[in-house]
Amino acid sequence: MTELSQAAVERIIKKAGADRVSAEATLTLAEMMEEYGAFLAKEAKKMSDHAGRKTLRGSDLRMAAEMFK
Repeated sequence: MTELSQAAVERIIKKAGADRVSAEATLTLAEMMEEYGAFLAKEAKKMSDHAGRKTLRGSDLRMAAEMFK
């Protein structure tokens, strides 16, 4: 079971151009998004810690994402 709503993930897939989406595809993408999101959050946390902040900012997440392009 994933934290992300299946309906939201299905909408994302459909916005990418798919006409029809299987339940398996929705679940697979949700799992992948959660894994990648957790990874980025951990990397962003390192950045906020390095900056001496307790608050993780959107800019920390963007910087983490840029590092792994």
